[in-house]
Amino acid sequence: MDIFLIILVIIVLIYGTYIFNKLIRLRNMVNEAWSGIDVQLQKRYDLIPNIVKVVKGYALHEKKLFENITKLRKNGIQADNVQQQEAAEIELSKAMGNLFVVVEGYPELKANQNFLELQKELSKVEHDLQRARRYYNGSVRNYNILVEQFPSMLIAKLVKHKQRSYFDIKNETERNTPDIAL
Repeated sequence: MDIFLIILVIIVLIYGTYIFNKLIRLRNMVNEAWSGIDVQLQKRYDLIPNIVKVVKGYALHEKKLFENITKLRKNGIQADNVQQQEAAEIELSKAMGNLFVVVEGYPELKANQNFLELQKELSKVEHDLQRARRYYNGSVRNYNILVEQFPSMLIAKLVKHKQRSYFDIKNETERNTPDIAL
């Protein structure tokens, strides 16, 4: 009976160590994935003033929009957690959408080589940001599954691992069903 108890304790310790190490690995993957998002957001934040400066030269009367974009960019840079970053990015994306609507009224701006290059670069950054967000959310999913599943949840609670939040920039124009009148 003593050998059975010793073997059981050894198995529990080995399993506990395995789960603990897996939690650490997944937590580090989530952190690494977030740093990928952070890099893409910084690239985006660095491009925005250049785009605003080029558009400002053509659309001087849009001062309020430019000020709003500058304020929202600052909010995004200063965000401290996933929820704040998500809220800041939603508002900044809306404002940038409004900026590109303004650009539609200036054909000479749409033909400006600097603006076209900046727009192309921003499009690439947005694509890379979307990929980084998918990787982050996948890493969070894997981590959260381990934190929630039994029996690994017992070890997760013991060592104070908690679920992480997903990063989802909601785009209302993508989510709304178009109303088509026949």
